[in-house]
Amino acid sequence: QVQLVESGGGLVQAGGSLRLSCAASGSIFSLNNMGWYRQAPGKQRELVASITSGGRTNYADSVKGRFTISRDGAKTTVYLQMNSLKPEDTAVYYCNTLSVFYPWGQGTQVTVSS
Repeated sequence: QVQLVESGGGLVQAGGSLRLSCAASGSIFSLNNMGWYRQAPGKQRELVASITSGGRTNYADSVKGRFTISRDGAKTTVYLQMNSLKPEDTAVYYCNTLSVFYPWGQGTQVTVSS
């Protein structure tokens, strides 16, 4: 069974940067059509960045120009480079396919202090 494992979160000051990673364990399936999602306390989980199997990327307006999603050549790891972080970016970040095909992982906490 595929398990998604997110890592790279932490505590950072506003304006700082973090790089999140998402890897799949338990399978050799490629991570196609992937998305990074986030859930802030009291809010619904939202899609913030996506990358298709062909490499096309898309971003939520709230992160456009600050976040960059990418994937390694083997398509086994997906990254989210987050720059110019804001306190409103504080959330637990998750990865999954765009169809939410796999069980959610534990996520990685990102906390941005003002």
